[in-house]
Amino acid sequence: MRTTILLITMLLSSNVLICQMRTYAIYDKTGKDLNFEDLVNVSLESELVFFGELHNNSIAHWLQLKMLKSFREATDRQIVVGMEMFESDDQILIDEYLSGVITERNFEEEAKLWSNYKTDYKPIVLFAKENKIPVIATNTPRRYAAMVNSGGFEALNNLTNEAKQLIAPLPLAFDAELPGYKSMTEMSPMQSVKINVENLAKAQALKDATMAHFILKNHKDRGLFFHINGIYHTKNYEGILWYINNQLKGVKITTISTITVSDVNSVDNSELQTADFTICIDSDFSN
Repeated sequence: MRTTILLITMLLSSNVLICQMRTYAIYDKTGKDLNFEDLVNVSLESELVFFGELHNNSIAHWLQLKMLKSFREATDRQIVVGMEMFESDDQILIDEYLSGVITERNFEEEAKLWSNYKTDYKPIVLFAKENKIPVIATNTPRRYAAMVNSGGFEALNNLTNEAKQLIAPLPLAFDAELPGYKSMTEMSPMQSVKINVENLAKAQALKDATMAHFILKNHKDRGLFFHINGIYHTKNYEGILWYINNQLKGVKITTISTITVSDVNSVDNSELQTADFTICIDSDFSN
């Protein structure tokens, strides 16, 4: 009897220890603790899945790849991956690389890759290549965002018709009262001396609108579009989602946000309201 009690105590203790050692936890908006498979299964019920990441978080990038692999195994629907990390004028390079027309070396030398591409995004691209999954460059070319940052939306009128194909159709809708954009315009007076804060928000809106445009352009009937972006672009269902909902009503969407916390087992519900699901990552694993 004593041996049985001892074994039960040891098992309970080990389970508590495992719980305490978790590097991440997944919660819905009510605070319900979910496992990874739950997140995948719910996401599979949607047409568009947005994974809002912390750009330099290795756990988030690992989960993105794990999620894509799970989608591939679980469904025969057409999966498409969209990435903020690629600008629309790199699409031809991506297509040529994925189809084997150009080498990996040429692709990596000529595409405008983020500094953490090889460690954080290359595994996703390689998996897509191996499994013939399209990868879509959804972001606006940075030079056009810079134009808006200095000259407002009006600056985009100077683009050629060919260049305008690389961004969302003009004129762009823009709601300066959306909390995400409004917070960008409420900078201190000292900062606003150096920066036109309204144009800063408009440059952000150009990116959001362009990502929404290329997501909808490449979204397939009955398909699953998996988009990877920084959390700010889909936080509180704004940004990209505002533009998508303005153009396509009734599409089923799942949003995921990523945050770091000191204790993944105890997260305040107020931190879980910016998306359908929140991945809480131990702050010790923030890089």
